[in-house]
Amino acid sequence: MDTVIVSSINVNGLRAAARKGFSEWLDATDADVVCLQEVRATMDQLPPEVRAPKGWFATHAPAAVKGRAGVAVYSRVESEAVRIGFGAAEFEDSGRYVEVTLPGIVVGSVYVPSGDVGTERQLEKERFMDAFLPYLAELRDKAAAVGDEVLVAGDWNIAHQQADLKNWKGNQKSSGFLPEERAWLSRIFDEVGYVDVVRALHPEGPGPYTWWSYRGKAFDNDSGWRIDLQITTPGLAARAANAVVERAATYGERWSDHAPVTVTFAS
Repeated sequence: MDTVIVSSINVNGLRAAARKGFSEWLDATDADVVCLQEVRATMDQLPPEVRAPKGWFATHAPAAVKGRAGVAVYSRVESEAVRIGFGAAEFEDSGRYVEVTLPGIVVGSVYVPSGDVGTERQLEKERFMDAFLPYLAELRDKAAAVGDEVLVAGDWNIAHQQADLKNWKGNQKSSGFLPEERAWLSRIFDEVGYVDVVRALHPEGPGPYTWWSYRGKAFDNDSGWRIDLQITTPGLAARAANAVVERAATYGERWSDHAPVTVTFAS
């Protein structure tokens, strides 16, 4: 497999992001694959140059509920196969998972529900987690059987360890840093065998954070969360040479409340 660069970004609404700077970023990126989350648009709502940018093959999985979720994968080469959803009926058309098979690598873009403690949203998140974990194991096995690697990138809406969010002490009872959510991520790494490639390359922390609230001075103070992850099978993780969070230089230059997470995998 040649060197491949993968970038992942929660765009916080692709139409708005395109107006604010996403399109310029996409034109300038060296990435071979770009995973998007929270597209929040159907195909007919996106301008052609955003829906299918020149030089890219775009695979979209919008949510059935308009204005919600939505994931996509843009790749420089055409996919050999596409899968939308992961076999759980509740989430099949929820715009939360899309997967493309490229030469030597299966790439998934995931948008895990955000959750809210004590509400139906948290129960939805728990159901998603319960269904997605076994699918990740199944995906690993299917890819291994044909000699492919796996990369699943996206907004996981969970900070795994204390190093993954600035204010961990104040968020121990908050969705996104609950013990059971963190334990779920641990199972993906320890039991299923995936690798958090950014943390593997930056073992100490803090961060690098990938999301900052628009409220207050969170961005200016770098009071963020690292919830946008690229997880891969060990063979691909061993080739991860560089990982960077493309944090905007200033608050005003942001085109999302998240920043792109970009990983270079050497040949």
